[in-house]
Amino acid sequence: MATRLFHISDVHFGVENRAALSEVADAVRAERPDALVCTGDLTQRATHRQYAAAEEWFGQFDIPVWLDVGNHDMPYYSPWERFSDPFRRFRKLMRAAAVEALETDDLVLIPLLTTVSAQWRWPWSDGVIKRSALEETAKRLERFRHDPRTIVVTAHHPLHGPKAGGPNRTIGGDAALKTLAERGVNAILSGHIHNPFNEVRAAGRREVQVIGAGTLSTRLRNGAPPSYNVLTCRKGAGIEVETRIIGKAAHSS
Repeated sequence: MATRLFHISDVHFGVENRAALSEVADAVRAERPDALVCTGDLTQRATHRQYAAAEEWFGQFDIPVWLDVGNHDMPYYSPWERFSDPFRRFRKLMRAAAVEALETDDLVLIPLLTTVSAQWRWPWSDGVIKRSALEETAKRLERFRHDPRTIVVTAHHPLHGPKAGGPNRTIGGDAALKTLAERGVNAILSGHIHNPFNEVRAAGRREVQVIGAGTLSTRLRNGAPPSYNVLTCRKGAGIEVETRIIGKAAHSS
């Protein structure tokens, strides 16, 4: 037996790819994975209408849905709300369509917040890991310190740069990756860059599998088509990743 997850990201309701969403929804109904995980950027401009579309789509499934908040999921047209309560609309979606905890016989999912309402650089879209966010994730990890299951952290922004040892656009990402590895994390799921990946990265004295999902929107980058991942996990083992290009054959790694 194994746990199977559908891992999607960067849906960007408002500029969503409807054909891609339809293909994923059909696959969920036909294959019934153990959960659907979306690592952020659920909307394009975080409008009420876009959040309503996200709620309708995610709410259609009768399997657990796991959601992370992305940089596009804070209000663009309401500065007061963006700075006073940036995740209010996201929390409403969570209450309506998602779970706050997810464990199976094979794995445990734990979130890490990498999104901030403002930062001392431009653009504000890149990731920042605040000490408080990392401490909150580390606190949750304490419960699973000696757990034999595969411990997975989910976040919107990758914690690492494109190349090992190279530049990293996520502020605090390298240190967070090392801290999480020391706490026993086996894998990290993310999105943001609209390109799928599956690598093993060194983190201090340990290694961590890092897995990124592509986009299901019309906002394509570097020629990468819309895609999603199917993850197969067995207790204490690495995660098998099957990347499904929308409308094309899958690629396993």
